[in-house]
Amino acid sequence: MIRNILGSLVALAGAASAVLSPFRDWYDGRAGQDYRVRDLFEGITATESGVLVSILLPFLFAALLVIAGVVLRSRLAVALAGLVVLGFTILWMVRQGQAAGSLTVGGDGAGLQVGVVNALAGGVLMLIGALLMRGRGRGVARARREREREREREPVEPYGAPPADQVDMWPPTQEPGMSTHTSPWPEPEVDPYTGPDPHDPRTRSYPQAPPPGRAGDPRDPVHPPQRPP
Repeated sequence: MIRNILGSLVALAGAASAVLSPFRDWYDGRAGQDYRVRDLFEGITATESGVLVSILLPFLFAALLVIAGVVLRSRLAVALAGLVVLGFTILWMVRQGQAAGSLTVGGDGAGLQVGVVNALAGGVLMLIGALLMRGRGRGVARARREREREREREPVEPYGAPPADQVDMWPPTQEPGMSTHTSPWPEPEVDPYTGPDPHDPRTRSYPQAPPPGRAGDPRDPVHPPQRPP
């Protein structure tokens, strides 16, 4: 966490230095905003440039990239921004050396001036900030590994034991049973109740008809049916 904060501050300081550098003098009293972006690819000319089409444009892009990298904790984005600033600054130095014949550094306003130093320092600070940041990927991976270790340390219980005074559904057979039941075998099933057995005299609720061939009507042996008058 501390490394991310420190790296973000260093990268933002580098972005600020790079954005401010085009407003400073770069060479022989000429400000960086006076150099067009196309001059870096086609050769330095004396043509004046607008602010939005000057060398400030790639530096603004790099600053936005740094802000996005800080918010997302992306070391790659911050490092890419530093390479953009250093790349355009070195390309300008090559083109300026070709146009002037050589690059000089003088204290009387001739040669390379403070604007170039600010741009180079900004790019270097961005790279240092990217190195200081821990990034987001490592933190997420480390948290995932810690969760896996905690999960491995926890005891594995396939089925939680319910309270002793409650009836649960036993997982192997999904049959109702007491929570103290520990047998892995299914419980015996009871035949469904279909009523009393008509052939069992113990379950008869009324006298049955006599077998064929026997006289009389024993359906009511106590009160036999009477013939109507």
